[in-house]
Amino acid sequence: MNSKKKKLDIWTLITVCIFLMYILVLVFPLFTLLIKSFIDGKTHGFSLAYFAKFFEKSYYYGSLFNSLKVTICVTLLCVLIATPLAYIMATTKIKGKSIIQILILISSMQAPFIGAYSWILLLGRNGVVTNFLHSTLNIKVPEIYGFSGILLVLTLQLSPLIFMYVSGALKSVDNSLLEAAESMGCTGIKKMFKIMIPLILPTLLAGSLLVFMRALADFGTPMLIGEGYQTVPVLIFNEFISEMGGDDGFAAAISVIVIIFATVIFLLQKYISNKKSFTMSALHPMEAKKVKGIRNVLAHGYVYLFIGIALLPQVVVIYTSFLNTSGRVFTKGFSLNSYISAFSKVGDSIRNTFALAIIAIVIVVILATLIAYVTVRRRNPLTNLLDILTMFPYIVPGSILGIALLLTFNKKPLLLSGTVVIMIIAFVIRRLPYTIRSSAAIVHQISISTEEAAISLGASNLKTFSKITLPMMLPGVIAGAILSWITIISELSTSIILYTAKTKTMTIAIYTEVLRGNYGTAACLATILTVITVISLLIFFKVSGKKEITM
Repeated sequence: MNSKKKKLDIWTLITVCIFLMYILVLVFPLFTLLIKSFIDGKTHGFSLAYFAKFFEKSYYYGSLFNSLKVTICVTLLCVLIATPLAYIMATTKIKGKSIIQILILISSMQAPFIGAYSWILLLGRNGVVTNFLHSTLNIKVPEIYGFSGILLVLTLQLSPLIFMYVSGALKSVDNSLLEAAESMGCTGIKKMFKIMIPLILPTLLAGSLLVFMRALADFGTPMLIGEGYQTVPVLIFNEFISEMGGDDGFAAAISVIVIIFATVIFLLQKYISNKKSFTMSALHPMEAKKVKGIRNVLAHGYVYLFIGIALLPQVVVIYTSFLNTSGRVFTKGFSLNSYISAFSKVGDSIRNTFALAIIAIVIVVILATLIAYVTVRRRNPLTNLLDILTMFPYIVPGSILGIALLLTFNKKPLLLSGTVVIMIIAFVIRRLPYTIRSSAAIVHQISISTEEAAISLGASNLKTFSKITLPMMLPGVIAGAILSWITIISELSTSIILYTAKTKTMTIAIYTEVLRGNYGTAACLATILTVITVISLLIFFKVSGKKEITM
């Protein structure tokens, strides 16, 4: 009898409720998407016509190859740029290190398409640098549009993710291993490839996977700067919301192909990581040392050059927001006209962003706290499955999740399309993993004996959680919630599918203003987003007691 009560406690009920919620808002929409891809739009019968159509024409399957080319190149470049950066920061005393770490994070926390817009302002056909070099030195700048532009924007945007992962891994490397290697004549580049890379390889693979998925899913960058270089997210968007007679069944089929492809990459990464994984305990952790001569100059030069180029787009956007503008043309002088125009024309989008993000983050905090607790403390087949479901949005691109939700909730009794509710669901499902991850890490650190002591004194499971465990979890929950908040306010790929005039957010407003040529208004809104991001990061550092973010 006692065993039955134990199984049917409040945590079992909470687990079942959250699991059913995920079935409704994630599994069911993805299943609907799968079914839609096999239903012929004319006969309404089972058919493989959509899949055949995709692989018959190079216009369609070429987009997949384009996406693959972009993601592989971006991932490799991010690894090649960020790994030495993290190693230099970990082993060499760099002047202004704390500020540089914050600036690296700031450079990564903005929506990628804003970076694309900034580089168009700099190196576009009518860009500042383009015009200056042509008029002054008669130098023609290479085209920023197409594959090279996408590569530049995403590499600068996503390199900090690898930096954060590698920085975290380097903290676990025991310096005695490196000293032993040096004593045996293994130094310099040889030490890096023979000792350091193998030690951090599992973490490097995890970071590379995240970069790969982000690059694969990005919609705004190729849409703005890609021009004729079409990637899969752009193809899916055009097929789903085309004024020339798009086909949502075909969009669903392409989405299924992308999900299968992304899942295979995810499982492959997991397999390799598990094969190469091991536990490290840094009894003698690496310390940053002061170096002299050419090594010191090269180390500082590499770090400062990266941060200068990475931050350049945001500096340009902030500067542009204070210029007098007339559409795409910047006239002489400075003013606040762009800000006045932004608040008068698209003020609703600013209010919507805050309203939707606040509601979403409250739900994220509640769900993440409960999910983190049950998946760590109440291990069983159901919580293990729930753990997998919560991380699945990492694999599914935002535009595909948006289409799945729209196809599922567009008729009664679950008519949510065009409402605030469907936007909030998308934000919560997409950004919940960040808070779950940091919350679960805290739960792992809390000794279970504390809870057992409270229960032995007569406290219920729920009271023990609320009075003992929750207060100890709060720093991790809040830290994760701030990261979720930053990604929610910069969300575009899902929002662009689900929004209406009443639920338009700042990122959508920026995107549409850029397309319309209202560069001043777009720059103003992007600047506001940057300021919110910086403030959020400063709060994160204050709450977490850290001076950096590592993964």
